[in-house]
Amino acid sequence: MYFTKETASQINFLASAKFQSFTTQVSDAGVAADANGLKIVPAGTILPANDATAEGILLTDVDVTHGPQPGALVVEAYVISERLPVAPDALALPALSEIKFR
Repeated sequence: MYFTKETASQINFLASAKFQSFTTQVSDAGVAADANGLKIVPAGTILPANDATAEGILLTDVDVTHGPQPGALVVEAYVISERLPVAPDALALPALSEIKFR
């Protein structure tokens, strides 16, 4: 197991303390490495894609540098859409029926 010391900066995109999340496998496919060589999928990412296949929103950053990793997928919540890293696509909105965007 490896450990590194880093500073995290996540923006809170939840509009309420009440939400429902489930564990999901976060893929490393298509994730570009940052300046430190790390592949990070940011919190607020719509998974598995920002389209009609959307299932939920990633609750926290997930490091997929060493392959797919588990993450928390929010499936029911009130969300501040302006704080997400990428705005929800028009095709994703109907698929995310239990997530209310404010």
